[in-house]
Amino acid sequence: MKLNIFSVGHKMPDWVETACAEYLKRMPRELDTRIIEIKPDKRASGKNSDVVQEAEAKRILEAVGRDYLVVLDEHGQAVTSLQLSEKLKQWQGMGRDLAFVIGGADGIHPSLKTRADWLLRLSHLTMPHGMVRVMLTEQLYRAHTVLSGHPYHRE
Repeated sequence: MKLNIFSVGHKMPDWVETACAEYLKRMPRELDTRIIEIKPDKRASGKNSDVVQEAEAKRILEAVGRDYLVVLDEHGQAVTSLQLSEKLKQWQGMGRDLAFVIGGADGIHPSLKTRADWLLRLSHLTMPHGMVRVMLTEQLYRAHTVLSGHPYHRE
């Protein structure tokens, strides 16, 4: 199973790249996890947020294909780490690859939210884009460790 994290944006700070790389290398081979950067749309004069979101959504949907789509959204379902691990267990049984989407600075276009199989909220807080990448990769690793009985997660 592949876990693809589609993230609008590029040129992340070194600390983001380092942290994400650490969690990605810890993931088992059967949960091949990678971050795929989606080029953000340029905010030229006259382009409003909806136009930017729509252009980014189109590129994301082309890249995602038929994967099970999880969109990170402030209005999504908030779950605990243990609940996320249960979701991961369910997803593994589906036999489909997963696509997680982290939107750009202007947010997520409604068409992408409509196409999503699940909307996930990582936090009630507003966070920098890079921090979301780190939190998601860490939580996916934590979900894996819970399922494998590893003591990384202590509850």
